[in-house]
Amino acid sequence: MKRGLVIIPTYNEAENIERIIKAILSQSELFEILIIDDNSSDNTSGIVENLMKENKKIHIIKRPKKLGLGTAYVTGFTYALEHNYDFVFEMDADFSHDPNDLPRFIELLDKYDLIIGSRYVNGVSVVNWPMKRLLLSFFACLFARIVTGVPVKDLTSGFKCYSRRALEKVNWQKFKVDGYGFQIQSVYGVFHAGLPIKEIPIIFVERRAGTSKMSKRIIWEAFWLVWKLRLMSWINKKWLCK
Repeated sequence: MKRGLVIIPTYNEAENIERIIKAILSQSELFEILIIDDNSSDNTSGIVENLMKENKKIHIIKRPKKLGLGTAYVTGFTYALEHNYDFVFEMDADFSHDPNDLPRFIELLDKYDLIIGSRYVNGVSVVNWPMKRLLLSFFACLFARIVTGVPVKDLTSGFKCYSRRALEKVNWQKFKVDGYGFQIQSVYGVFHAGLPIKEIPIIFVERRAGTSKMSKRIIWEAFWLVWKLRLMSWINKKWLCK
């Protein structure tokens, strides 16, 4: 039986973490969960550790301080390869990504090495965002697609499923970006490794509990990264590949 790892970076997600873990594990016997907690001050890690006593499919890596989403996923991907998982998910802890969508991704793994839960592949599917944020996200994805040449409509999506082959083909240790930048660069890496990618429609719902971790620094970092990726495409498209 194949094994899949759902990686969830956390920082102060005590209001959501138990519910999201239970919702994910109810979807399939194939799933295990890895929480990567950046020293939350609200006992997020303590809640996870209590759940671990009852379920061996729950794992945690505790980091000493807030180190960011990008490095959290690189840590998670390394863990997945070392522990021989067959596929890996990126997913948020706040229910903006619906656990009920997870089986739809798995059905496509025989044909694709990266499946992206897309907010924009069939129009716009976002709930509870102000118009300013929605327009910023939509046009940022359009801008990134045009500049990088990667034919994906939602390059900043944080709801993804990677095959083991995708994890093995991309050199994640070269990733030095966070947030939106990490999401864009991860798709870029898989695309230039020559692996097939598929977008599937999801409905993204803004968090109802906890606080957003987005910042202006992350947005600007992604903006300059897009131009770097364009430049590197001219020099060496395979620079992120193994």
